[in-house]
Amino acid sequence: MPTNDEFNAWIRAVATNDDREAFAALFGHFAPRIKGYLVRSGMPAQVAEDLAQEAMVILWRRADTFDPQRAALSTWLFTITRNLRLDHHRRANSHGSAGRLDHDIDVWDGERQTADLCAGPEELVQTAQRERCVRRALAELPPEHALVLQLSFFEERPHAAIARELDLPLGTVKSRIRMAVAQLRRKLDQLAS
Repeated sequence: MPTNDEFNAWIRAVATNDDREAFAALFGHFAPRIKGYLVRSGMPAQVAEDLAQEAMVILWRRADTFDPQRAALSTWLFTITRNLRLDHHRRANSHGSAGRLDHDIDVWDGERQTADLCAGPEELVQTAQRERCVRRALAELPPEHALVLQLSFFEERPHAAIARELDLPLGTVKSRIRMAVAQLRRKLDQLAS
């Protein structure tokens, strides 16, 4: 498994020299992992393949914008992938389910639909307001914190699996989750007052 230093050297080579061998190494490592992440999140294999390739094209085109001081390459790339996934859901759902406000919190849909059948108008309004507050607070988190929350809570991934997928130490994943939850609580408290 390549190290973060090797990843950083490869993306620098792509950014500065359009180095195809470095890109091939990055593609060989990340494309299957991105596709696997997308399939596990419920996407059909062909769509996951297309989005993984799109993420890698973005890496090729925007390699010069990557800053290793801000995040690991894996975090940067999986954030791009997450955004592509959300965009795909928005495009797909804009044609058929105009009632959905946000597609980032997919795991809540079943709970929301079940609650909708039993809830009165006031409860529905309160639920919608709570969801808007959570979405707003999530959107304000740093991307690396939002990503670990998405993987841990919404996709119910074990911390060790997240660490492997994002190429981060397990302790870093756990501390990011703790910090993200604390930030989320503070933001929700601010929004509620």
